[in-house]
Amino acid sequence: MPRPLNMVVAQSGGPSPVINNSLRGIIETARELEEIVTVYGGRHGIEGVLKEELLDLSAQPAEEVALLRTTPAAGSIGTCRYKLKANQQEDFERVIDVFRAHHVGYFLYIGGNDSMDTAHKIAGLAAKRGLDLVCVGVPKTIDNDVGDSEFKLIDHTPGYGSVAKYWMHAVQNANEENAGSSPADPVLVMQAMGRKIGFIPAAARLADPAREMPLLIYLAESSVTLEQLADHVNDRLRRAGRCLVVVSEGFNVGDVGEVKDSFGHVMFSSSHTTVAQVVVNHLNRVGLAAKGAARGNVSGTDQRHSMAYASTVDLEEAYRSGRMAALLSARRDSGHMATILREPGPIYSARYDKVPLVDVANSERAFPKHWITAEGCDVTDEFVRYAQPLVGEDMVTLPLIGGRQRLTRFSPIYAEQKLPKYVPQADRK
Repeated sequence: MPRPLNMVVAQSGGPSPVINNSLRGIIETARELEEIVTVYGGRHGIEGVLKEELLDLSAQPAEEVALLRTTPAAGSIGTCRYKLKANQQEDFERVIDVFRAHHVGYFLYIGGNDSMDTAHKIAGLAAKRGLDLVCVGVPKTIDNDVGDSEFKLIDHTPGYGSVAKYWMHAVQNANEENAGSSPADPVLVMQAMGRKIGFIPAAARLADPAREMPLLIYLAESSVTLEQLADHVNDRLRRAGRCLVVVSEGFNVGDVGEVKDSFGHVMFSSSHTTVAQVVVNHLNRVGLAAKGAARGNVSGTDQRHSMAYASTVDLEEAYRSGRMAALLSARRDSGHMATILREPGPIYSARYDKVPLVDVANSERAFPKHWITAEGCDVTDEFVRYAQPLVGEDMVTLPLIGGRQRLTRFSPIYAEQKLPKYVPQADRK
């Protein structure tokens, strides 16, 4: 058996309500594995690795680790949007140097497609530099865009079930208000995350699988103009007297003054205006087929950190994904991502397996076209059957002290820095 080595785990990209439970799965499983000595967390993702800021997770109290289950977002070890690009060879070499200096034999990266690509590249470079390093990916994204459109690489990603549950409840509650206030506010437009793919706004249909609400849903993929959208809304107003509209932040309304992050992703919440406001303005400009005006509501990052709405199914699957990644590491199964695959049959169940990192890194999932209705303003029952099991049947129980949520608070115990200070290439002026 190879000598025991240390592990580094890092997070990348946007957080989720359950990302910390994947981290918990890794830490708690590593305690059981004699192949792993110490688990370090890269402070703020790969940036922490580059800066040699390695938080000792094995030294943290078991109680704090256990609380990761109901601690949302990524505050415990941090995340980043720093991308290791092909021309940043110094960054790649620095990662290898840090791992070598701290006797790291296992690197786990929690994230989406870009993170899987980074893990794959680091594994390749480590092999060239003679560093015995096992690299394993842990899936994470609320957008559910990791993997392939046939759902063969992964059925769904940890994080999606919880944001789907958030929107299920948000639309239920919004419908209650709209039903009561519709004489003055007949139309409510709600904006959901989803730059290029429609899984998040599609989850609004889970609030009303029987289709009793006057609900319209527009994905980024919906081939609908603003004029057609207004026609759909006014048709609902004539029939029901009110209308709820859920629109993706990526729905095409023209230029919204895009601001992009370091990954090249549009940050709609930082852009000059919102898609929802454009839709509201258009509806009020052309006129409604009912008394009153359209109003808008733009949910922000609360979609990905509302722990009270976290799916218990999602929490369990996030934990098991992290556990699977740790087990793959101990088996020296490098170059793979832990994955969730749906078992066939009418009763939902999942199994945990592995897929090659290179396959995930080079894939791009699209929302199935046949899950969008012909009019482009709703999703089909087939989508509902896919998504319904992921939101669970109950509500998560949160630990409270004095009415406030008890969150994980790690002690600032860091590995001793052994290398010269380093400024990541992209941060240099």
